[in-house]
Amino acid sequence: MTTIQYLSLTKFERFLVNFGNFFRGIGIGFVNFFKRIPNKLLKLWHKILSPFDTIIQAWKKGTWGVRANFLFMGFYQITHHQIIRGVLYLLFEVVFIWFMIAAGGPYLAKLGNLGTFAAKSSTYIDDPSTGMPLVIQGGDRSFSILLYSIATIILMIIFVALWYFSIRDAKSLQDNNHVGRYAKDSQFFHDILDSKYHTLLLAIPIVGLVGFTVIPVIFMIVTGFTNYSGTQFYLFDWVGFDNYAGFFSSSNSSGLVGVFLKVLAWTLLWALLATFTNYFLGMIVALLINKKGIKLKKLWRTVLILTIAVPQFVSLLLINQMLAGSGVLTNLFRNWGWISGAESAFDNKILSRVLIIIVNTWVGVPYTMLICSGILMNIPEDLYESARIDGASSFKMYTAITLPYMLFITGPYLLSQFIGNINNFNIVYLLSRGAPSMGMASLGYGDVGETDLLITWIYKMSMEGQDKAYAVACALGVLVFAIIAVFSLIFYGRSNSVKNEEDFQ
Repeated sequence: MTTIQYLSLTKFERFLVNFGNFFRGIGIGFVNFFKRIPNKLLKLWHKILSPFDTIIQAWKKGTWGVRANFLFMGFYQITHHQIIRGVLYLLFEVVFIWFMIAAGGPYLAKLGNLGTFAAKSSTYIDDPSTGMPLVIQGGDRSFSILLYSIATIILMIIFVALWYFSIRDAKSLQDNNHVGRYAKDSQFFHDILDSKYHTLLLAIPIVGLVGFTVIPVIFMIVTGFTNYSGTQFYLFDWVGFDNYAGFFSSSNSSGLVGVFLKVLAWTLLWALLATFTNYFLGMIVALLINKKGIKLKKLWRTVLILTIAVPQFVSLLLINQMLAGSGVLTNLFRNWGWISGAESAFDNKILSRVLIIIVNTWVGVPYTMLICSGILMNIPEDLYESARIDGASSFKMYTAITLPYMLFITGPYLLSQFIGNINNFNIVYLLSRGAPSMGMASLGYGDVGETDLLITWIYKMSMEGQDKAYAVACALGVLVFAIIAVFSLIFYGRSNSVKNEEDFQ
């Protein structure tokens, strides 16, 4: 459709065209996303081959000292005036070899079958202060084997990377020596405290990231391929893709796949409603407060910010009690005829979902109001003056100036809010506990409810009840990650904040 044809349409027809183009663009985005995968993989392959070329060149053109670095990390550096750097390389190699012999190797040897015999209860060592089992002597524990094997593999990857760096540095040092540029330990300290100071500062956060984020995430992904239930103290086994097959192998609406589709549909609907109600209501509140002529602006902002000042879990638990079976709001709903008998507000599916969205709006609007207030103050007043001279109404100025500007600035924020709402555990679990129940507890995958999100269902599946399904919960967590990752990459790539970065500069 040409621009002239588009402008000749009525406002309603333009809306329909834009609405259709939006969803058509999402489909095109999905197709383009998968089309780009081969090129991305090809570039990745070239990057993987590049270090091998460096290693081959170091072996062919390097002296015997450089070649010695293949076996003894840091050897060439130690013998060519970079003693501290070389000692650090060599020390890491010694520690790595000791770790692999003492712990890493034995754990990796058992990774294939996750252990062969369980630890016996007769080998417990009791804690003198509590009398509870403290240490188990002998036997295998699949949980420990899996966890320490993952940590060992990550350490092996780090070792290979440092081994490559030691060879590359040795080759570079040899090339510099050939042209008369000799390195010193003082230069090493100068680089660490100057050009590579950022590397030094980031070292500790990266160690924390690997230890407390990367390893747990990998452990969750790998556990999804086992039959670990969360209650097995000793041994569990590999089951391949069986945990994932349960989400897709049946069309029976009463089975696991039916529950998964219901919870997924409600999660996406909830995320959409929660994101846009907070966004547009927060923007409207910000416009009203910042409007010229409004008195007591500081008071209105303060009243709204009080919602943020009170810890969220305190507010949610209080509202939960008000909506319980004998709560104040529940009795009010009974008087209005919305619920009957001994029902609580959360025994009604529709009412429960509406209440969750309303409470989330009450909690979230102040954040959006503060963000929008700051952006509104930066919109050039000349734009509004020009619009008024041209006879534009307030609504027209909002749709043509304010809203496009806000959407451009807050595009990434909207995406992060949408993702955050998909994983919004507090609002749902602390407020309704997922009620009302779907009556699917007999499946053995947690007592999932009509208001449960995927994240709260994962928690119930892995932490509540006697029949835990920890491995299935891990598999579900991986599916949630995949859904979020695909949506994030597509929508972020299509946002004006990325495509038209310089429009509002």
